[in-house]
Amino acid sequence: MSSLVMLTSSLQPSAEVLPGLALLGHQVKILPAEGSALLEAPDSDLLLVDGRQDLAQARDLCRLIRTTGTDVPVLLVATEGGLAVVSHDWGMDDVVLHTCGPAELEARIKLAIGRTSAARDASDPEAHVIRSGEVVVDDATYTAKIGRRPLDLTFKEFELLKFLAQHPGRVFSRQQLLQEVWGYDYFGGTRTVDVHVRRLRAKLGPENETLIGTVRNVGYRFVLPSKNNEAAADGARLAPSPRLGADA
Repeated sequence: MSSLVMLTSSLQPSAEVLPGLALLGHQVKILPAEGSALLEAPDSDLLLVDGRQDLAQARDLCRLIRTTGTDVPVLLVATEGGLAVVSHDWGMDDVVLHTCGPAELEARIKLAIGRTSAARDASDPEAHVIRSGEVVVDDATYTAKIGRRPLDLTFKEFELLKFLAQHPGRVFSRQQLLQEVWGYDYFGGTRTVDVHVRRLRAKLGPENETLIGTVRNVGYRFVLPSKNNEAAADGARLAPSPRLGADA
């Protein structure tokens, strides 16, 4: 699930601007299609610019977004007639028809976000490394470890750990995890999430299995050890062992 911002002058909800979006699980924030709205825009993974009714305004807005220096990908929403005049120098990363289906829309969103992530990785060698507590996930080499111990994970176990570690503390339902880790077109039941979580906990080991927390009747989250717990554990390790028979 990604965080999206839609810039539109329409009073309609986002599902009316882009019907396929209603069938996807992304979080969507609606803002006016104005340059000033960019000042209030929350952090997001992708910007959607509504160009169905005023393509010239949408063009200017796409160009303005690029002048702000943001590297968030921009998708222009256009009608079929509008495609005839869309040009690469408008500054958007891709263009999508407002009538496109959810599968195509999901693919375009993921591709746009993926290209941006790849560009960041090229400029920052550590960008593909995810660190949450003692868990280190390297998205480039598909390796994971906890502390200094490598984890022998299957592909889906790796993807599940990576996704949860990217969002420490955030709770995801089983359905959301299916969509993000297994994909939009996966038709298996949510039971497979429980099975993979159980296997992942077993590989993390008894001392670390609580890193994957269960939220009853909701789903799962990645739990970072509290500083108090870490301090207590450190104190226990450093405390001198009592001498047998002393002061008996």
